[in-house]
Amino acid sequence: MNYPNGKRAMKHSSNKIKQPNFSNRGMTLEEDIAAANEFYRAAGIAVVHKKPTPIQIVQVDYPKRSAAVIKEAYFKQASTTDFNGVYRGRYIDFEAKETRNKTSFPLSNIHQHQIDHMKSCYEHGGIVFLIIKFSAQDEAYLFPSEHLFPYWEDQLNDGRKSIPYQVIKEKGVLLPFHYQARIDYVKAIDKLYF
Repeated sequence: MNYPNGKRAMKHSSNKIKQPNFSNRGMTLEEDIAAANEFYRAAGIAVVHKKPTPIQIVQVDYPKRSAAVIKEAYFKQASTTDFNGVYRGRYIDFEAKETRNKTSFPLSNIHQHQIDHMKSCYEHGGIVFLIIKFSAQDEAYLFPSEHLFPYWEDQLNDGRKSIPYQVIKEKGVLLPFHYQARIDYVKAIDKLYF
């Protein structure tokens, strides 16, 4: 039998049922947040954008007039956090992190310049937080910066190098996955800050 696209139907040589492949079926955390941000902008709820990483282009090849290929580039400076914007008249600034660790969030996933930036925004009245996704549990949490900072300071003084999953679960807010706003973090902001 030929299908409308002209291709022939494939014949199956065995009656063995092929199991579906679920690898890479989920989107990344940043893609989920980007989809939520697009929904928030379209619905007039919030304006939040991913910050571009500042790079300096050093060498570009032009094999064709219409196709430029960047051959060499470097980071101009260390980036700050992943996302920033405005929600309900307040500045929001946050970092998105994923971990495969089942029992804790390693602080090695964050850098000192990011903490410095987050503290500065927090001190000026911004709403600052982490969105942490535990891949093994398929759960994401909004974790307020005011709970992050003590763990950061403690690890600098030879303390614990991670935040326990249970602490994030207790002090953070579970972010449900939805169709339109895949990671609906504004409801968690409402719960914590408004």
